[in-house]
Amino acid sequence: MNTNGQHIPVLLSEVLQYLAPSPGNTYLDVTAGFGGHAQAILERTNNPENSVLIDRDKNAVDELRKLFGRQRIEIIHSDFYSASAKLLNEGKRFDIILADLGVSSPHLNIASRGFSFKLTGPLDMRMDQTQPLTAEEIINFFSESDIEKILQQYGEEPKAKSIARLIVKNRPIHSTTELASMVTKAWPGYHRIHPATRTFQALRIAVNNELDLIRMSLPVWVDLLQPGGRLGIITFHSLEDRIVKQAFNEIAGDTYDAQLKLLTKKPITSNKHELVLNPRARSAKLRAVAKIKI
Repeated sequence: MNTNGQHIPVLLSEVLQYLAPSPGNTYLDVTAGFGGHAQAILERTNNPENSVLIDRDKNAVDELRKLFGRQRIEIIHSDFYSASAKLLNEGKRFDIILADLGVSSPHLNIASRGFSFKLTGPLDMRMDQTQPLTAEEIINFFSESDIEKILQQYGEEPKAKSIARLIVKNRPIHSTTELASMVTKAWPGYHRIHPATRTFQALRIAVNNELDLIRMSLPVWVDLLQPGGRLGIITFHSLEDRIVKQAFNEIAGDTYDAQLKLLTKKPITSNKHELVLNPRARSAKLRAVAKIKI
């Protein structure tokens, strides 16, 4: 967020540089959020009627419809895998595809969404608020071993066992700050990052099935690209980046049947100027590829 409370799209200049939108390009944004990247790209493509914006959050979809309501642009309320697979089955193809996998500032700044350990709110963490599974259900009803596994697998939390034991011992836990306080007990003393950071990341990933959706979606996005088309993916933690890096390297390898060309040999990160304006961009990494013309 900036000082006016607006959502700031991360790595915007880098996205424009590597995806290089030009007039007439077709565009798919699979995590359109509050439309920051989409506005900038659509200004350059000037082709809204052949572009699609997807988001699984109804609040974001409502904002997108307000923002782009006068343009003939398709806006889909869905998770990105389901929507992307449907578009592929319909025979759609795109010159530019963008996936910004981060949690947006409005999510973090609205206590009732439950994403932030700094604000008191319910343990929700759902991107799609119509789905049944919440963080509260995991915390209060999953077994100790399952909670430990989630913290290890999705948070890379070294004290997963201790935290899982504390959670189960002190159930029920209903608020974000209750949970954060509980996690802090497993990490006494000063720490550079808040002790609850990894736990909240792990729960959010589990609630929203984020990593599986990325794995399933990557080959679909490659198939959705036109020859010469460009795909950019912005990740915010090592688990996401590892999946994207591995997939890109496999499909863009030095083989005769390679489908992709790497546009970024190393992930692109935010510059100092952007970090001053938007400190949450510090963990953002952009990787981009182009589909080889046969």
